[in-house]
Amino acid sequence: MDEIVKAAMAKWPNVPDCYGWLGLDARGDWFMRDDRCQRSGPFRVGPGEAGVAAKGSRLLHEALIAFIGRNYLPDGQGQWFFQNGPQRVYVELEATPWVWRLQPDGRVLSHTGASAGAVRRCLLDEAGRLYLETDLGLGLVHTADMALAADRVDKGEWVPEDVDSEQLPDRWRFVRSPQQALANKKAGQ
Repeated sequence: MDEIVKAAMAKWPNVPDCYGWLGLDARGDWFMRDDRCQRSGPFRVGPGEAGVAAKGSRLLHEALIAFIGRNYLPDGQGQWFFQNGPQRVYVELEATPWVWRLQPDGRVLSHTGASAGAVRRCLLDEAGRLYLETDLGLGLVHTADMALAADRVDKGEWVPEDVDSEQLPDRWRFVRSPQQALANKKAGQ
């Protein structure tokens, strides 16, 4: 976490959390979701759910994206957030908390540039999406890197296990929609 963020947290300890305004898609891109976007629909519409997803505006500013990446963390309930100064901005996830970028030299990096460490498991869901469980956590392999992933599978380095994508949050303890979780909590569910 950036020192300037830690200083802001100490200076303003009681800033309310922010929900619904930031999303991470399945390609590792960040999206800003203003009020109008949030009224248009959720960030993610899951299988069997009605409605249309409203992602918002894709962030393109490299320094902002790097700042978000350096200050991207989970809370104790598995909800991922960006610590924006004294405010936690909870992140809506389209797929998983991490999106993996495979490197030609065999390394696996996250969408934030962090090293994933060792790959522990390889998982394949009902739609053919490939996930890796690593030292850093669970993430989805970026679609542009599937050829590199196929090479690892062909060599026997990774052996995909079947997984139901809707079971991933419970099994790997992450929350796809902190905004919905908050609404459910307020409704007593």
